[in-house]
Amino acid sequence: MAQILAGDFRKGITFQMDNNIMVIVDFQHVKPGKGAAFVRTKIKNVITGSVLEKTFNPTEKFELAHIERRTMEYLYNDGELYYFMDTENYEQIPLNKSQVEDALNFVKENMTVDMKFFNGQPFSVEPPNFVELKITFCEPGVRGDTATPGTKPATLETGYVIQVPFFVNEGDTIRVDTRTGEYMSRV
Repeated sequence: MAQILAGDFRKGITFQMDNNIMVIVDFQHVKPGKGAAFVRTKIKNVITGSVLEKTFNPTEKFELAHIERRTMEYLYNDGELYYFMDTENYEQIPLNKSQVEDALNFVKENMTVDMKFFNGQPFSVEPPNFVELKITFCEPGVRGDTATPGTKPATLETGYVIQVPFFVNEGDTIRVDTRTGEYMSRV
């Protein structure tokens, strides 16, 4: 198994700690004027989703965790479970809401996503970086508001509420950056 030093931590690295798989959400190398350097991190348990802040000695070693990614298609949900189909072997995998909650803000039926696995067990779903979704509700733009920058809330077809410029209207299809949850452009 490959190992990593805490001093080499970067965002997105997955490693094993206390029999859990953790991903680095944020990190900062700190070198105080007195005393030893340390690494301040915000890490997330990929299975439970819990986030904690922890400091490490830069020389601490951890086992790297190999995360497998597979392209899946979101099929439907039956209230309790969300069903995804492997696009290569057509195997269907059900996940519960806590595993897919963030991704569902930007994913509609028949959309492809990346599903992450550790030791054959799925633990999270990642939507594409950019998606095109229809606005199902927003207040109409007021005439003359196009010159001044400003935003208004709009509800997407997935139920997610996003801030959009005044000139965007109900029924428009927009491009959304799923990493930040921000409006990119009208399609």
